[in-house]
Amino acid sequence: MINLSNSELILNKNGSIYHLHLLPTDIANTILLVGDPERVAKVSKHFDEIELKKSHREFVTHTGKLNGKRLSVISTGIGTDNIDIVLNELDALANIDFEKRTVKPKHTTLNIIRLGTSGSLQEYIEVDSLLISEYAVGLDNLMNFYEYDGIISLSQEIKNQADTLWDTSRFYTTKRGLKLTNESSFLKGITLTCPGFYAPQNRRIKVESKLAPIFNGLTKVEYEGLNITNMEMETAGIYGMATLLGHNALSVNAILANRATNTFSKHPEKTVEKMIEKVISLIP
Repeated sequence: MINLSNSELILNKNGSIYHLHLLPTDIANTILLVGDPERVAKVSKHFDEIELKKSHREFVTHTGKLNGKRLSVISTGIGTDNIDIVLNELDALANIDFEKRTVKPKHTTLNIIRLGTSGSLQEYIEVDSLLISEYAVGLDNLMNFYEYDGIISLSQEIKNQADTLWDTSRFYTTKRGLKLTNESSFLKGITLTCPGFYAPQNRRIKVESKLAPIFNGLTKVEYEGLNITNMEMETAGIYGMATLLGHNALSVNAILANRATNTFSKHPEKTVEKMIEKVISLIP
């Protein structure tokens, strides 16, 4: 049995985990992740009761109950670097004995649902739609630091179909592990997780993006009957870390922009609220 050192498992003076400042009893087994700290309260306002509110840096946590089910909602901030912190610390809260500094003999599986915003790459996906990521392709490099056996074939399909010159060796592919009780009103697709908002998503203000030459080709990629549908900044990391750590994950995207038609939602807050209300009503 491995004893985790003080520099590996870092705890605060009150026994809470280092970044999230949470104790093991503070989290539910079903966790909603949002990027924006202000969005936490927009989710928890729907709870029947809130038992806990904690915050540290960009990490805000509310835990409560809805229809008798205990839920936590936690803000991650932006990017897979933060996802690395949040997923590892959530797993530690669920599966590490903090007093003994050892892995608990019985594994607790968390259900993790991302409620995020995203931009569509396909003209047919209108702004204000809701989309579930069946797969996610990481253009960042998070999972390359872990012993991770990803779905390489999808990355290869991107190389074959989008541009034979594009180096996909650093891409990683992940897939979801959780379903809502009813998904008939959601679109499905493949999500690109990008390590930035501007050039990494082919946006140009003053400087050109290296993604530009293959951007149109990406929209034509098809895998298992799915297109590459949207871009955002967390999903592949969430799916990958959840797989490694033995948890179930799902990413739901509120489509606020359409990159094919150069349009943006006229009421983004309303669309995000629609996503929140729909998903929390369908949590398994």
